[in-house]
Amino acid sequence: MTTLDHLPAPPQSAAGHPRPGLSPVRRAWRGRPEDPSWARPAFLCMLLAITAAYLWNLTASGYANSFYSAAAQAGSQSWKAFFFGSLDSANAITVDKPPATLWPMALSVRVFGLGSWAILFPQVLMGVATAGVLYASVRRRFSAAAGLITMAVFALTPVAALMFRFNNPDALLALLMTATVYCVLRAMEDGRTKWLVWAGVAVGLAFLSKTLQAFLILPPLAVLYAVFAPVSVRRRFGQLGLSALSMLVAGGWWVAIVELWPASSRPYIGGSQNNSFLELTFGYNGLGRINGDETGSVGGGGGPGGGAGGQWGETGIGRMFNSEIGSQISWLLPAALILLVAGVWLTWRAKRPDPVRAAFLAWGSSLLMTAGVFSFMAGIFHQYYTVALVPYIAALIGMGVTVLWEERSRWWAGATLALTVAVTAWWAYVLLGRTPDYLPWLRTAVLAAGLLGAVGLLLAARLGRRLALVAVGLGFAASLAGPVAYTLNTLNTGHQGSIVTAGPSAGGMGGFGGGGRGGPGGGMRPPTGNQQGTGTGTGMGTGMPPTGGQQGQGRPQGQPGTSQQGQQPGAMPGMPGAGERFRGAGAGGRGGGGGMGGLLNGASVDAAAKKLLTADADAYTWSAAAIGSQNAASYQLATGDPVMAIGGFNGSDPSPTLSQFKKYVEDGRVHYFISSGEGGEGGGGMGGMGGNGGTSSKISTWVEANFQKVTAGSATFYDLTRPKTTSAG
Repeated sequence: MTTLDHLPAPPQSAAGHPRPGLSPVRRAWRGRPEDPSWARPAFLCMLLAITAAYLWNLTASGYANSFYSAAAQAGSQSWKAFFFGSLDSANAITVDKPPATLWPMALSVRVFGLGSWAILFPQVLMGVATAGVLYASVRRRFSAAAGLITMAVFALTPVAALMFRFNNPDALLALLMTATVYCVLRAMEDGRTKWLVWAGVAVGLAFLSKTLQAFLILPPLAVLYAVFAPVSVRRRFGQLGLSALSMLVAGGWWVAIVELWPASSRPYIGGSQNNSFLELTFGYNGLGRINGDETGSVGGGGGPGGGAGGQWGETGIGRMFNSEIGSQISWLLPAALILLVAGVWLTWRAKRPDPVRAAFLAWGSSLLMTAGVFSFMAGIFHQYYTVALVPYIAALIGMGVTVLWEERSRWWAGATLALTVAVTAWWAYVLLGRTPDYLPWLRTAVLAAGLLGAVGLLLAARLGRRLALVAVGLGFAASLAGPVAYTLNTLNTGHQGSIVTAGPSAGGMGGFGGGGRGGPGGGMRPPTGNQQGTGTGTGMGTGMPPTGGQQGQGRPQGQPGTSQQGQQPGAMPGMPGAGERFRGAGAGGRGGGGGMGGLLNGASVDAAAKKLLTADADAYTWSAAAIGSQNAASYQLATGDPVMAIGGFNGSDPSPTLSQFKKYVEDGRVHYFISSGEGGEGGGGMGGMGGNGGTSSKISTWVEANFQKVTAGSATFYDLTRPKTTSAG
């Protein structure tokens, strides 16, 4: 067994000391005195490159997920909506997450005005900040090269290139989780309490981004500090208590206000069944995600998924590598696991507070804990959730590669590097084979270069410096070529809707019950034709069917749209039968959110519909009401006026009740009801998501029976100020 005692460690004062005689600008460019002269310029250039890459083609995604874009729009119009995370500025209902991730977007919209760039730019900044925090953390105990490798791996992972240019909550969550690990490692250096307190603050803020997912890395990090911190046992546990208190304050202040605020004067908590944020936290967004029992979910909560393939895909140890998720995150996951084992083994006999070992354990345990939960959770799971793993993988790669390179004179170090490159190249060959029409030559080139590089690394100690560097170059090229190709495809493609995936589509991947393999229950499958470039990820291994021909989504004028193609060949319980195309408003000549298209990707809003809704809109609290948040969001973004989302995201929340909605109509607060689509008279459309006896269905049936139908362009509405002459009751 060996240790790293003989390796030169970066100095304790990682912040460095100012160089006398240098101006502040030159000091910022030069960096720490002990750094090589190229280190800080390379870091700054890397940040600039990531910024430029992530800004490229940014507005091609339009409003991206219109659900969150509409909430950002509402927050820019109303401070009350800003605070609660309401979907509309009239505060009918909130999104089904806490609002921290909405706050930067809403502020951006207030400053720059509503548009794709204003919505998505904050996420780009979060990506750049995450890269910077990763560099700072890795650089403290390893080389500048390790930090730069970490940044590159992070930025070139396809799911990172997707989610740090998209407006789902995962970007802010990943940034805050990275900051948490950084703060814990700072505390591990000398036992200073303030860094552990800051770690608690980061977790608390992460909770306000995506609730309980923020807590996944707490157990391993707490154990790590309790065992290895360089202070007395009593002080360690006292510090952990203070960290927990700071976490409670940072994340709990908003929860306390919401729970204590009179329900009658705040918006309904979207995603809950009892108008309670705590219920949302521990139910739909909490334990329900683990055991699959999610009341209010798609289909009303289908129960546990099961390892054989539940409605959200197969669970099990191989989930991160399967045909649905592998291309998003797993390119370098095998390498990270190999390097984690090597790093821990290498430092196992080091002194208890050894910071190098602490770094491997912190990033590695965070990876294992998060990936383990993702692999076995039976509830709602989407491919893009895996962006949470990217910082952990990137740090392990940067640290592990550079440490083993320093040890390359030992045969086992060279052999481990060679094995890492060979396995990575082979796995890239497998992943690239899942999209055989996309750069078909690349998989063979990657495998050949990887194997050649692996041989060179195995013999690196015997080769001259020049040949050794050639082997290193081949190893890096083979390891990164696959993710780079998928990342470039992601950067060049617009992405819209609730469920998105990075890279080219493999087509034919699993859905409900299928998990990509057509497990028990058959499962719905999307079109098997070439979908490359749609960028929507619709139906690909999500358990959700594709939407049909939706363009625009109320996108700001002049912004390009992307179309979604494909015919739904399967059927979901309670939804239209096999062969029907699920359509949102404006698709196929129908209005308002019919079927799953309205659930996942909103609706297109034509000029005639916009003109109808905006006329006299100021005279009403809500210009319209629609079943499901995505449809309401699309009309709200198009018109700029509040649109009530009946039933929340899935149309299954009991808000408003039928009696409440009747009161709104009686008081003249809602002008139009947007047709539920294919159902026709009394059909209920998306109201069916709440069940035939659900609130949404009851409201839809009552409206269609009692008010006059109005057509505007391809969309159908009901004018709630014009009752039918013969009332049905």
